[in-house]
Amino acid sequence: MTETQNALHQAIQSTTLRTGKYLTFTLADEEYGIGILKVKEIIGMMAITSVPRTPDFVKGVINLRGKVIPVIDLRLKFGMDAIPYTDRTCIIVVEIDAEEMTIQIGIVVDSVSEVLNIKQEEIENTPSFGTSVNTDYILGMAKIDSGVKILLDIDRVLGTIELATLQQAKKEKDNE
Repeated sequence: MTETQNALHQAIQSTTLRTGKYLTFTLADEEYGIGILKVKEIIGMMAITSVPRTPDFVKGVINLRGKVIPVIDLRLKFGMDAIPYTDRTCIIVVEIDAEEMTIQIGIVVDSVSEVLNIKQEEIENTPSFGTSVNTDYILGMAKIDSGVKILLDIDRVLGTIELATLQQAKKEKDNE
C-alpha cells in the first residue's frame, strides 16, 4: 500500500471503530461513554477489599461470583476530587485488551446514564490541548443534543505499568 492509501485506510478504520453503541455515565458533571462491547456488566457498589502499595485510584478488588476483579475509581484516575459514594454510584465491569491478554476491571463511576447509538457525523476528533496533555485515551467527542460526551478508549485509560500493578494485586488476592 502507498503511504496515502495507508493513511486513508487508517482513517476509515478509526471512523468505523468509533460509530456504534456506547454506555454513557457521569463523573463530576461530565458525561463519558464506553463502547458497549467492552462492558460486561454494571453492578451496584459492594465491599471492596483494599490492596496495599497500589496507586490511590486503585480501590482494591471485589469477589464477583467467585472471580476476583480489580477495581479503580475513575474520578481519581482522572485527577478529580474524591466524593462519598451514593446510591447512584456503581461499578462498570469492563474487558480490557492488554498486551497478551484480556482482563476484566471494575471502574467506579458516579452514575450510569443510558446506552446511546452514536453515528459518525456526531463524533469529532479530540481537540489538541498542546503537547503536554496526553489524550490518547479519548476516542472522540460526541455532540449529542446541546452537550458533548467524551468517548473513552477504555483499553488506553490505564497504562501498561498500571495494568501490571492491577494484575499483581489480583494474583495476590487469588493466592490468599
